Amino acid sequence: MIGTTPFAYPDANPANGESGRRLAALFVRIVTSLPDVRVVCDLGCGNGYLAGLLSSAGCEVVGVDASHSGIAIAQKNYGSHAQFVDADIDSRLPMTLGRHFDAVVSSDVIEHLYRPSELIRCAANVLRPGGWLVVGTPYHGYLKNLTLSIFGRWDAHHGVNWDGGHIKFFSVRTLSRLLEVEGFSVTRFAYHGRVAWLWKNMICIAKKVD
Repeated sequence: MIGTTPFAYPDANPANGESGRRLAALFVRIVTSLPDVRVVCDLGCGNGYLAGLLSSAGCEVVGVDASHSGIAIAQKNYGSHAQFVDADIDSRLPMTLGRHFDAVVSSDVIEHLYRPSELIRCAANVLRPGGWLVVGTPYHGYLKNLTLSIFGRWDAHHGVNWDGGHIKFFSVRTLSRLLEVEGFSVTRFAYHGRVAWLWKNMICIAKKVD
């Protein structure tokens, strides 16, 4: 993982329980709805849960993560259906993988990185021309931020009394701008959560500019 200590995964369950399962299912629906997508790279695959779902949906999947425990769990639970690579997500990865992909997915990774542009640049380098990037991160919009403040939840939401965690907080505008600077054309956003404009997560779907 770029610029952070790799997370130690305890098991093969999705992060955040049932909410995590629904988020992963949304990723699968998005990826399988994209045209001409067969081979997928999951950047920051963690314990392989999403990669396993994508494989079950008919995709050929390669998952990449720097967490040794995550890759070990992924290999044990999903290794018969997907390939997993223990590696940093950096400029060396395209040479390590030695192939190009129809789509790259990354769920709840970019907000943990000191240099989020490196993840997007790495995705661009492993994608074929015209390939798709599907990147998800917690949603931060003006109404949500205001609501957190009004109800006294701002400090809890941005707590600092632990190691690691989220260090970048994206809005639709800032995530779109980051992808556009790195050579992508944003096509749309999807959202995950029970209440509109207070969503838990947003997912940006973008296409690599030829």
